[in-house]
Amino acid sequence: MIIQHSQGSYEIRFEKYLPDGGVVVTDSNVAALYPELLGENPVVFPAGEESKNLSTYEYVTKELLSRGVRRKSRIVALGGGVVGDLVGFVAATYMRGIQFKQVPTTLLAQVDSSVGGKVGIDLQDGKNLIGAFHPPAEVFIDTGFLQSLPPRQVRCGMAEVVKYGWIMDANLISSLATNQYQMEQVVERCIQLKAEVVERDEFENKGIRAWLNFGHTIGHAIEQITRYALYTHGEAISIGMVQEARIAEQLGLAEMGLASEVAT
Repeated sequence: MIIQHSQGSYEIRFEKYLPDGGVVVTDSNVAALYPELLGENPVVFPAGEESKNLSTYEYVTKELLSRGVRRKSRIVALGGGVVGDLVGFVAATYMRGIQFKQVPTTLLAQVDSSVGGKVGIDLQDGKNLIGAFHPPAEVFIDTGFLQSLPPRQVRCGMAEVVKYGWIMDANLISSLATNQYQMEQVVERCIQLKAEVVERDEFENKGIRAWLNFGHTIGHAIEQITRYALYTHGEAISIGMVQEARIAEQLGLAEMGLASEVAT
């Protein structure tokens, strides 16, 4: 699958990633699970949303410098949404921008955060307050990674899947409700839906890409006030989708009962 953007295009490859010499940047959980994918001299930082900050950003950039990474180099973001966001922002700013590959290992990252070019880090004042639009050079989607996820992380990713269903594809909601789906097909469909949006509104200045924020306004606030320690991203977004549907009902923008449907 090819995704077009203002500077060219990149390919979504539905295949396993094989180390190719680029410096891999990942977190401690992924490094322990997939040592065969780390290549030589990877950069590893502590797992968790708490690491998506300026301190880790500085650590990663200094580590890349010590490994001789230059402007024509390419780095690899191996991991979930935190890894992809942080490493993507490093790539966007390191030596004024270098290429990077996305190798998402979680369901959430595969269906959402690895596609579209949004990268960034958090501040104490809010989530993703420092960031950029920096498309990857390639994205490798291997649903085999999902077998290593604990159930809570699978549910976290399914929240983003449900989001796509409610905003763009009623048939996806139906297939999920009846358990008549294969995960590979779900992942590919979500990527197709996101591609449709980001190709039309890459920089979120036309109002179209804002569709993807369903549940995120309230969800991000929940994450911030709980200091990312109580809920996963998907759990916070799930709460956000239900509450935003209730607000839409109260404002007369949605039929009564929608929030209950979203909640189920």
